[in-house]
Amino acid sequence: MEKITSFTIDHLKLKPGVYVSRKDSVGAEIITTFDLRLTSPNDEPVMNTAEMHTIEHLAATFLRNHKIFGEKTIYFGPMGCRTGFYLLLAGEYESSDIVPLLIEMFRFIADFAGEVPGASAKDCGNYLDMNLPMANYIAKKYLHDVLENITQEQLIYPD
Repeated sequence: MEKITSFTIDHLKLKPGVYVSRKDSVGAEIITTFDLRLTSPNDEPVMNTAEMHTIEHLAATFLRNHKIFGEKTIYFGPMGCRTGFYLLLAGEYESSDIVPLLIEMFRFIADFAGEVPGASAKDCGNYLDMNLPMANYIAKKYLHDVLENITQEQLIYPD
């Protein structure tokens, strides 16, 4: 069986950043999948499910309500390895195209206080698995360490 593309990236060289994982044609539309890598794989501790779940709820809410990207958002969700998230957008983009959107989104998450959207038994299948303080912390760290001073190395997968 052939390896899927994401398993061909050297995770020993991969650092936190914003990467185009793939571009797929769906009819006449291009869907761009982004790898939002928040932690260094196999080097730093992975995120716990509670903070990832909280980030997922906040980011999905932010994206679906965004005035420009709301209708272009296909999916936002966690990676199984718990080192980051996938963002799928309708349209053909490069990593640098969405950095301003990600800065806006991670500031929203970093500063969020109050009830997490969808964090109720009626709205979510695991609503008790949330950690807003850690989600705030991780968002601030990603903003400071990656997004606010992003380098070319953090925008293109390593060879």
